[in-house]
Amino acid sequence: MKKNQTTHRMAKVLMLLFAVLFIVLFGRFFYIQATGEVQGVDLNEWAEKKRTNNYSIDAKRGNILDRNGMTLAYDHPTYNMYAIVDPSYSKNVEKDLHVVDKEQTAEQLATVIDMSEEAILKQLNNDKQQDGTQKFQVEFGSAGRNLTTEQKDKVEAMKLPGIQFEKEEIRYYPNGMFASHIIGFAQNDNKGNIEGVMGIEKQMEKALREKDGHIYYQRDNYNMKLLDPKSIITEPEDGMHVQLTLDQKIQTFLEDALSSVDEKYNPKQIMAVVMDPKTGEVLALGNRPSFDPNDRSGIETWYNDIVSYPIEPGSTMKIFTYAAAIDAGVYNGEEAFLSGQYKYTDKDRPVRDHNPGGWGKISYDEGFERSSNVAVSKLLWEKLGPEKFLEYYEAFNLTKKTGIDLPGERTGRLVYNYPSEQVSLAFGQGSTVTPIQLMMAGTAVANEGKMMRPHVISQVQDSETGKPVKEKEPEVVSQPIKASTSKKVLELMERVVTGEYGTGKMYKLDEYTVGGKTGTAQIPNPETGKYMNGHGNYLYSFLGMAPAEDPELMMFVSVTQPELTLDPYVNGATPVAEIFNPVMENSLRYLDIQPDKAKVSSQVLSSKLDDFVGASVKQAAKAIKKSGAQPIILGDGKKVQQMIPAPGTEILKKEKVFLRTSDQVEMPDMTGWSKRDAYQVASLLGLRMEQSGSGYVYKQSIEPGKKAKKGSYIMVELKAPNEYPPKSKPPENNTE
Repeated sequence: MKKNQTTHRMAKVLMLLFAVLFIVLFGRFFYIQATGEVQGVDLNEWAEKKRTNNYSIDAKRGNILDRNGMTLAYDHPTYNMYAIVDPSYSKNVEKDLHVVDKEQTAEQLATVIDMSEEAILKQLNNDKQQDGTQKFQVEFGSAGRNLTTEQKDKVEAMKLPGIQFEKEEIRYYPNGMFASHIIGFAQNDNKGNIEGVMGIEKQMEKALREKDGHIYYQRDNYNMKLLDPKSIITEPEDGMHVQLTLDQKIQTFLEDALSSVDEKYNPKQIMAVVMDPKTGEVLALGNRPSFDPNDRSGIETWYNDIVSYPIEPGSTMKIFTYAAAIDAGVYNGEEAFLSGQYKYTDKDRPVRDHNPGGWGKISYDEGFERSSNVAVSKLLWEKLGPEKFLEYYEAFNLTKKTGIDLPGERTGRLVYNYPSEQVSLAFGQGSTVTPIQLMMAGTAVANEGKMMRPHVISQVQDSETGKPVKEKEPEVVSQPIKASTSKKVLELMERVVTGEYGTGKMYKLDEYTVGGKTGTAQIPNPETGKYMNGHGNYLYSFLGMAPAEDPELMMFVSVTQPELTLDPYVNGATPVAEIFNPVMENSLRYLDIQPDKAKVSSQVLSSKLDDFVGASVKQAAKAIKKSGAQPIILGDGKKVQQMIPAPGTEILKKEKVFLRTSDQVEMPDMTGWSKRDAYQVASLLGLRMEQSGSGYVYKQSIEPGKKAKKGSYIMVELKAPNEYPPKSKPPENNTE
């Protein structure tokens, strides 16, 4: 009886426990059903995620273009190679999916990638983890990354088991070291995106940045779409194109001249910029040292010196001192003054001309021609007065940033407290300005007194339609001087180049008149706090405009501490002229600016190129030779099918004209050709060209005489003339 009571009691306890458990479980199920959550996880969202596939659709970053639509930066596909070394990956399949014969694989890969057979084999044998377990794959370091499509195709043609590729977009700059401080560069970030780091790539990141698309759809356990997959497609959005005011041909003229002078004189620094003074458009800009944005080799400074590096302008400042005196009505060009030295106060040391003995009594007009420090000092101190001159200095915007659409702009420093500092400013010593500040002020002289804001961005374009989304118009900042003042200053600047006593005779051009002002600025020695001295220890510069009467182009060039010889004596202006003269003259010809000199150079433009498409090859070649150009025949046909440059183009004498005469064309030998000529051939033959190095063609991946297949890649290696071995073909006399 007692046992039954105990049993009944235990049964009741168990029933109570089961009842409580049932209530708890039922309550839990009811809660889950009512709320749809477990431990804060939404079950509907979890299930949706489990049965939904999500794929990314790649978009492209916008291109950077020159003013004529030539591509200066774009996304370029490359391939990273790896080898699957895990034998288990080939189980239950007919075809081997891992590397089977390592020796043969290493031998064949060594013919394509920049890695020795031994190094490749060592990497393939490195197939175990530290704990002894099998690795799934191995990679080949930098030699296996960023491979071209041509390299990938060659490897795939070998049909090597286990060798795989992963596609990756990189930012590519087809012209290498070309306006690199303007364009800048972009690189892959840690999230797989390409991001601007410097220059326009950084400045216009918001416009250039792409937005990847996505595809979402629901699937079953077998990864098959459901009957009602509820697909959602977000279309990719390519970045917008940014078109610059740069002209690829004028920039090429500049780059070639900069490289030549850099190699010849080994200066500490070169800065140069070409502008249209009527619009403020920057047509070309370059610095040395520079770098190739594809690999950033040679990068020494991330700053664009033209906008970021203040300098003492030296005698180029005399343009604005004279302009101020003329505009204020206190200038008489025929008035005489005693040159040599000028004692403006009893306490301060006198100002001296670069010829300390002077030239006796000369006129103020002649003083500008001779670049007299005494002339500008007397104009500032006696005619204008320091306060009035400061008003003009500020009106020329020389104390403020120009507002150019480039990152990192700085402004110079005005030192103008004491009489010695005020007088020194008249001839560009003591205070500093950036080259772009000088150029902006110079537009007022070249453009009838109207000062234009410099800019490098022309427009932002929709990448699909090519239509402008945003355009930049020329902007008149102010008018610091009258049009009549501008005309008088231009006359004085022309005398600097053509006058009997002019300091700028070296800057004469064959076909165009030039107005300009030379500058030889002293360089402070950071160790002593004093100015350096000695042959070559100066910043030599020239601010010039042409044609002198109505300037179409304006250019500033400075060369700092070039290595000059005393025997034979080389003037400091020589390296500056070796940049200014060819760039200015070739650019004016290219822009079809009519010569304003009666004298005609032996390098005049040939007549406009006729349309030879459809004409016989013999007749076309004969006519091209007669015009002074050089015909290059591509193909063995009897009639011209295509031609570059286009009909109607003005070309320089000895410039190449390419004539395609048949569908099947053998690759010409381009050794010694300029990069521009190589690109023109690639364009005409439908090839995709990649280049390395700078200078002239040294090697080409498609050998001369082989058929050039449309759409294929050609790799061109460029070298400077001094890098050519003695037996190789030297560079030709190119016209770029």
